[in-house]
Amino acid sequence: MNANTELLNFIYQNSQMGVDTVRQLMDITENADFQKLLSEHLEGYQKVHEKAWRMLNENGYDEKGLSAFEKIRTYLMVNIQTMKDHSASNIAAMLIQGSSMGITEALQKLNRYEGETEKDIRKLMEELKKFEERNIEELKAYL
Repeated sequence: MNANTELLNFIYQNSQMGVDTVRQLMDITENADFQKLLSEHLEGYQKVHEKAWRMLNENGYDEKGLSAFEKIRTYLMVNIQTMKDHSASNIAAMLIQGSSMGITEALQKLNRYEGETEKDIRKLMEELKKFEERNIEELKAYL
């Protein structure tokens, strides 16, 4: 797999995880303001996901979505972590942790493929990273 494909698939999978997780958490939280914020985050993940999908297909690459195992594991983890505490504070903490992991992986991949990937692909990765950073800042208000 070349650097462009790997970076685009990372963006595709990361944004898919964001879409799936935020959708699930929107059904759990009862805080209307927090739900509104999650809705905005969902929209952002969907935009990045669609861009990554389009770029993969335009370049003739196959998109590699999350495996069924990964989807089930994430779904179960969210349910377990929110079973006793479905407060906005607990959910915000979970999302901050997930976004932090996404940022770390994005930076590692950006550094790993420095000079090996097309500008528009790096730009999309930077967009995802900045989006995750902004999400963290917005979520801190709910801790």
